[in-house]
Parts: sequence; C-alpha cells; structure tokens
Amino acid sequence: MDFGIALPSMLDSWKTVKRAEELGLSHAWFYDTQMLSPDIFVTMALAADKTSRIKLGMGVMVPTNRIAPVAANGLASLNKLAPGRIIFGVGTGFTARNTMGLGPMRLTEMREYIRVVRELLSGNMVEWESEGARRKIRFLNPEGFINITDRIPLHISAFAPKARKLTAEIADGWMTFSSSVPRAIHEAGELAKSCEALGRVPRSLYRTVFALGCVLGEKESAASARAKAQAGPMAVVFLHGLVEATLGLNLPPEIQPVLESYRKQHATYQPADARYLQMHTMHLLGVRPEEEKFLSPEFIAATTFTATATELRDRIRALGEGGYDQFVVQLVPGHESALEDWVRVFESV
Repeated sequence: MDFGIALPSMLDSWKTVKRAEELGLSHAWFYDTQMLSPDIFVTMALAADKTSRIKLGMGVMVPTNRIAPVAANGLASLNKLAPGRIIFGVGTGFTARNTMGLGPMRLTEMREYIRVVRELLSGNMVEWESEGARRKIRFLNPEGFINITDRIPLHISAFAPKARKLTAEIADGWMTFSSSVPRAIHEAGELAKSCEALGRVPRSLYRTVFALGCVLGEKESAASARAKAQAGPMAVVFLHGLVEATLGLNLPPEIQPVLESYRKQHATYQPADARYLQMHTMHLLGVRPEEEKFLSPEFIAATTFTATATELRDRIRALGEGGYDQFVVQLVPGHESALEDWVRVFESV
C-alpha cells in the first residue's frame, strides 16, 4: 500500500508535507474548505515549491465553489510548480458546502464540470455554459506559463451508488472516508461491481481510504486528552453529518442516544436560521467546548481510527487485502507530530 496524510489547508501545511516526504510517504491531500481555512491553491503551491517527490492532491475540490476555467488554470499552474505530482480530487460536497448551508451538488452538474476542466487541461477548445449561453473557451497562452503537458489524474470522492458508477466510468481513482474496516471493504466491493458492470477491470481504479484517529499507547485510553484532541474532531463531525443527513448510516444501538443528545444541543445553536454556522466552526480542526461531553472512549473508538499501534496495523492490513491502494490519515492542526506515530504504524504493515 501507499501511505499519505490529509491536511486542512493552512499556510504552514507545507512544513508537515515536507516532513512526510522525508519520511517516505507518497501523498499529501488538502481539504478545500473556503469558510474554514486558507485557499487550497495557495497552500498547495507552497507545498509544491517546498517539496520534490510527494504527490499533492485535492481531497476534495467542490465544483460549485469555483468556475471550471478558474479551476483548470489553478491545476495547470500547480502542475507547472510540481510537474506530474498534482491530483485533481473532486466531489459533490460535504464540508465546503455545508459550511454555507448547502447540501451536495447534482452529479450531472459535476460530470459536466469535470468534462470542461479535463478538456482544458488536455489543451482542447471546449464549449462551456455560463450566464445562460454556451461559449467556446481554451487556454490562449499555455506555453511557458502553465503545464498542460504532464497529465493530471482525476480522483472522485464517491459514497452513493450513482456516484460510484460515475467514478468507475470516468475517473483514475476513487476516494472514501471511513472509520469502519468492514464498511470500507464493502464499499470497495461495491465499487468493483460498478467497474465490472461497465466492462472495466476493477484494479485499474486506484482506491484511497481516508481516516482520522490516534495511535494509543499500550495502556492509554481513548478518553485521554491526547486521543480526544487527535481523534475528537472526526467523532463530532460524524454527528454533524448525521444531524444534517449527509451521512446515511445504520447506527449501532450505543450511538443512537449520543446522536439524540447532540440533536437537542444542535437545536440551541444560533442564529436559528443558520445553525450550521456554529456547528461547523472548527469542523475537522478541533473540538468546541460544548462538544467535548460527547467524546466518550466508546464513541471515539466507534467513529475513528483510534487504537493501539498493533490494532491499527491489523486494520490497515485488512484494508489493503480488501482492495485499497492507499491509506491516508488526517492530521489535526497543533498535533502534526502525530505523523511520527503513524509512520511507525505504516512501517509495520
């Protein structure tokens, strides 16, 4: 397997990416969350300039938040800085849209957006719809300014059947986020079925699974301050997704009471017509004080990759055997040193 890190797009994220490259990791993925952290193209450009081998991916960019010609230009500009190391990661939207009170975009719109971006990156003239009319566009001066020579692969984040089908049809890679090994392996199997239905060899689609958690010491509890800081952001985001119905999961009985308690708290958030503003503050960046009470060791263990190094090694091995090509761990701001713990786990897989 390949191993990577995921990062909120911060202006100093390049330091962690550089260290990951030194430690032999293959990928660094950046979140495009415009209402939470700095711009993804700025932070990826800094990382591109400071590194030489590690691949840099969007995990993910959301089409509605940036018009296609601008996205294509940004990708081609990054490709000039880091030839052949840039990955176009795209999805219908979770954090980047939820922080503005929006749900996922339509797949048909995402497909069209991808078509335009890829045609531009191939150096072609393409018809693009804007302001009620279709217009012909192309890069006018690509030579020397941007890089559309080195191919930029497309990876799609897909959870639902129709999205997986689209991924199998047009993408180079697939991304998913998981805290459950059995569920992740099931999703990989469903993706393989989508490939086979289209006559595609399943192994031709590169598969990446993202996780967030904490490497526990042998006698350390999942309720330790360190575990809460490193894994807690994912645990509460799990609740965010369930409250907003962006995560369609069958919950274990022990989690249902936690969700109902969180729903009551969510009902108190202000302003009442935009509760998402308070709920998504610090989304995947940290845990707000009023959310800490939900972080029992059982809840953290059920919703994150938090376990001892040996247990995590076995989980990652199972993911590799289940068809995944890459395992990615997200690092929480202020806890970038956890990279060293995770690398030791990766080395044991």
